[in-house]
Amino acid sequence: MTHPLRIVDVFAEAPREGNQLALVLDAGDLTTDEMQSIAAEMNYSETTFVIGRESRDGGYDVRIFTPAHELPFAGHPTLGTAWTIRNEWAEGAELISLNLGVGTVPVRFEPQADGSAMPWLTAPPITLGDTFDHAAIAAQLGLEAGDLDTRFPVQRIDAGIIVTTVPVRTLEALRRSRLQPGFGELVSQPFAAAHLFCPEPYSKENDLAARFFFEATGPREDPATGSATACLGAYLLEHDWFGSRELSLRIEQGIEIKRPSLLHLKGREYDGERLIEVGGRVIPTVRGELL
Repeated sequence: MTHPLRIVDVFAEAPREGNQLALVLDAGDLTTDEMQSIAAEMNYSETTFVIGRESRDGGYDVRIFTPAHELPFAGHPTLGTAWTIRNEWAEGAELISLNLGVGTVPVRFEPQADGSAMPWLTAPPITLGDTFDHAAIAAQLGLEAGDLDTRFPVQRIDAGIIVTTVPVRTLEALRRSRLQPGFGELVSQPFAAAHLFCPEPYSKENDLAARFFFEATGPREDPATGSATACLGAYLLEHDWFGSRELSLRIEQGIEIKRPSLLHLKGREYDGERLIEVGGRVIPTVRGELL
């Protein structure tokens, strides 16, 4: 049996930018092992499988796989999958919800001046966890302790995928950063991920620059990470980075690996609760069939 296959670029302002995502549609007849095998063969950071064309309990059933394992949530697969479902089956919908491992995640579509619609996901509940020694973390990122902004913590944050958020002082230091062997052991995470950010963007129209390294597949860098950006939103609010209870930011990522990405982040805090949204443009690149 063949399955429709789509490839899209997420957080992309132009073709062949952003983070690539492969989607397999009508995947209800595939086993977990088959999905994992296909994701390994695709070898993108994530591949999503849309189980059917009908929503269930208000959302579409979707599973997300890396080449090595299944994830309960990830940002760019959520946005790219909701955009594709809307494009394929629900054109004009203002809201598409996905049933993921963390629960049902809503994605809203915001009209743009060019007539397109940009998806925004509402992040699942985010937990801020342990903090780490600045000097020890810096060494595992190929940096000096003085390269980190020690006014703010290095902190583990969980949004369904766990990341370590690292404040870096300058763009020059951010560009020097490289994940070193042993980072996962230091932060006690078998699939350790480091999300570095700094207040000096590459382009003056943007607000922050970021890099993301994922130890599970070697010192791999991801061009755009929606879930890590959601974690960053919670971190910025928790530590009063901008001195405001509301955020509206443009974040650059993927510059160093020649896949420039632009992530939009909104956040607000009220009555002790945080609402974090991550958005970005999606560009279709491939339509085909998976044999």
